[in-house]
Amino acid sequence: MIGSYVKTSTRNLLRNKLFSCISIVGLAISMSVGLLLIAFVLDLRSYDRFHKNGERIYRISSVATFKGEQGGKYASASIKTGKLIREKLTGIEEVAILRNDFSQDAQVGDHILPIKGFWAEPSFFRIFTFPMLQGNAATALRDPYSIVLTETAARKLFGNKDAMGSMIRFDTLEYRVTGVMKDVPFFSHIHFEALVSLSTADQLNKNDPHFGDWTNIWSNFVYILPSKNADMAAIQLQLDAIAKEENLADKDTRIQLSPLPLYNIVVGENLRRSEGGPGYVGPHVPPVVLGLLGGLALVVILSACFNYTNLSIARAMRRFKEIGIRKAIGAGASQVRLQFLAEAVMISLIALLLSFLLFLLLRPQLIHLAPEMQGTVKLDLTPAMIISFIVFSVTVGVIAGFMPAIFFSKVNAINALRNVSSVKVFRHLTLRRALVVIQYTVTLIFITATSIAYVQYKNILAFDLGFRTTNILNIYTEGNKPNVLLNELREIPEITALSRSLIVTGIGNYWGGNMKYKDVNDSTLVMTNHVDENYLPLHGYKLIAGGNFISRPTTAEAVSEVIVNEQVLRRFNIGIHAPEKAIGEQVMLNGRKLTIVGVMQDFHYGKVENLIGPVAFTCWTPEDRAVINASVKSDDMPATMAKIEAVWKKFDRVHPFNATFYDQSIEDAYSEFSIMIKIIGFLSFLAISIASMGLFGMVVFTTETRLKEISIRKVMGASFGNLIYLLSRNFLLLLSISAVIALPVTYLFFEKVVLSNFPYHTPVQIVELSIGFLAVLLIAIIMIGSQTMKAARENPIAVLKSE
Repeated sequence: MIGSYVKTSTRNLLRNKLFSCISIVGLAISMSVGLLLIAFVLDLRSYDRFHKNGERIYRISSVATFKGEQGGKYASASIKTGKLIREKLTGIEEVAILRNDFSQDAQVGDHILPIKGFWAEPSFFRIFTFPMLQGNAATALRDPYSIVLTETAARKLFGNKDAMGSMIRFDTLEYRVTGVMKDVPFFSHIHFEALVSLSTADQLNKNDPHFGDWTNIWSNFVYILPSKNADMAAIQLQLDAIAKEENLADKDTRIQLSPLPLYNIVVGENLRRSEGGPGYVGPHVPPVVLGLLGGLALVVILSACFNYTNLSIARAMRRFKEIGIRKAIGAGASQVRLQFLAEAVMISLIALLLSFLLFLLLRPQLIHLAPEMQGTVKLDLTPAMIISFIVFSVTVGVIAGFMPAIFFSKVNAINALRNVSSVKVFRHLTLRRALVVIQYTVTLIFITATSIAYVQYKNILAFDLGFRTTNILNIYTEGNKPNVLLNELREIPEITALSRSLIVTGIGNYWGGNMKYKDVNDSTLVMTNHVDENYLPLHGYKLIAGGNFISRPTTAEAVSEVIVNEQVLRRFNIGIHAPEKAIGEQVMLNGRKLTIVGVMQDFHYGKVENLIGPVAFTCWTPEDRAVINASVKSDDMPATMAKIEAVWKKFDRVHPFNATFYDQSIEDAYSEFSIMIKIIGFLSFLAISIASMGLFGMVVFTTETRLKEISIRKVMGASFGNLIYLLSRNFLLLLSISAVIALPVTYLFFEKVVLSNFPYHTPVQIVELSIGFLAVLLIAIIMIGSQTMKAARENPIAVLKSE
């Protein structure tokens, strides 16, 4: 029976080459997107699966609230949290504390290389499965100034020499290599080159009273390994009890703790990043992104399935006799259904071969879509991936063939010659027309969404942040003191101005502190930056009262001045309508008394989607890390950059030159929008391509079935325009119905959902809405016109001679 199905399906495919090609190519194009998504999801689901006890490992998250506001859920937790869990919680086998601020230059003899890693406890190796090549995992991180290197890091520092027992100098301190471990697997959310004993960090920070505080959650991670069959609800209650007791000591800050399964770290809730940045807590993809991509891929695949359904039902008249004969000789409805499902599955499997080739072509494009993508997925073929591709192909075939199978199985032998193509699903629409409307509605939504998103993205990049960013190069000093480099850069004639800052604002970097004014019980979180006296004029900040910094402090304790924005005045009700009244007023910032010497016009400290809030600039000191801001004016920018890089290489032979133009940093800050626009735009192209192929097939079929009618009308004097109108009327009506549905839906989705998160967005314009409809309309007219012209050129005598 199966052989019969295959033979019959093969004959039908060869007999109807045009429709078979349209179905196969349409399914192949759409399935290639599905293959990419399957590979992407399988890679993400591979993270941390190599750990022996992975299903029992949890990371502790902190939900922090400051003065009842500006809270959030963080991936990090305090060192004290880890110690309290170890002391008080029952049902826990192991606890490991990890600290992420180890990033220093390692010196071995005359060899110097930057090394990044974590401070860690011996229990780290009892929780995680990172095999040791040399050394004892139980004791390697026990003593202060002990360090465990990965295999690659050991080779970088010591070459082919044995690293065990050797000494490495970091700054002025010597560390002993007590272990060498295998390199961290690619699919690990934790990546490092070295682990240093946490007891070392305890010694180095023994004079810092806040190092072990309950509220110091910013640079630490706490992992737990519960006992087998542990009750996680009971563990959560114990965590709540610890938090309740510790929160009594600080009325301004409240922290709640919650365990996050290891397998939900990469694909899971979007937690705020710690001070170290995303690179320290691993890659992360919110489930909503996977859901969105999956939904978009499903829509494209269904569009191709609609093509198959439409063309199958459009050819119904040609297959009714076949079905009638089958039923007359005893075939049941189930056998007819299986026949059409087998045919669809065959087409889908053939399409799988073509889609796999497209997958191989598109895979590198997806990986190189963004730098972070290259460190997140590989998309390498695995047995599980290949099996998933085949299962996916069969599933698509079943979906594509389901409606034709149901449609044709209802035909009986007596009515085999009756025209049943008018099966109704709505009052005035046939099944085929309904599918066309759905298909083009989705296509229009895709195209319109791409157009709107692109315009909004360009508006964001060109948005006036309230300060100048053009031709400003931000040079990261990598921990070096900047003065020598500044003096060298001043000798380059193309550099017109220089300044120093702690961070680069406007791209999503945040540095904050609590500010108080007079009433010691009233404080607010303000965003801060440490800048020198050249920063404001270089970036063109507008001072509406007061002036620039007067003092030149050399230590943080000596800082006595602050420049605030208008939001600070509103928050504390200081000279709201007369900002000059704020000059000379004193505020407390992080416990230090400062005098307001200037008031800036409001500007965007964070990203454009964030509301403008209180901001305070204090004076940069040599104790701060530095970003050098260089204003560059050059007719030959590559040559100028080469000069600057040459200065850097002379200044620092260890660290690579790390500098980015401000406008490029802003573009990078919104790279996720750019990526989504590219993906949606690509899917839009696929959707319109698939829909156009389906439309072409329908037009060819309609033209062929109405060829005699066209010839008669031509003999009776119908013009070319009349014939185009005759053939296009129904298609254009369906396209108009799709536009009436798609355009308002897309507009409301962007205005009420997407752009509601951007308080400073520009309204959606009619041009952005109509561009997709006009594009689809133009394609439809070209296709209908070409087939009508072909039919109109036919000799009526040759067409009608059989009548």
